[in-house]
Amino acid sequence: MAVTGQNDDEPITAINVTPLVDVCLVLVIIFMAVAPMAITLGIKVLESRSSTAKGKASVSENVQVKVALDGSITVNGVKTDGLTFRRVLVDALARSKDRMVIVSADARNKVGLIVDVLDQSKQLGAQKLALMKAGGA
Repeated sequence: MAVTGQNDDEPITAINVTPLVDVCLVLVIIFMAVAPMAITLGIKVLESRSSTAKGKASVSENVQVKVALDGSITVNGVKTDGLTFRRVLVDALARSKDRMVIVSADARNKVGLIVDVLDQSKQLGAQKLALMKAGGA
């Protein structure tokens, strides 16, 4: 039996750090397991380049999606609503050569609507996504 030098009547003033270290190690393991999943989520969007590429499909062969400030969406000049957007987009992607969707929107558009259009385009089979600024401030 070890002798600590304390009487039974004295309060214990030493801090037991073992539970604290155990909790910290468990948290580190949890963060190490979750961190790779948090990094891989997202939508990949192509950067615009000022020079033209040779041998690529022309802009008219791509799917042009325009999002107006009022929330209306046009796909290759055909105005759609929330119910017909997916069907019109699937038809346009089927006719597209390289299955590229170019979304053009004003700088004042709501981000949620733009992300929804990009997400649905990717889910419906778009191979490439691009963003264009339509005009305005």
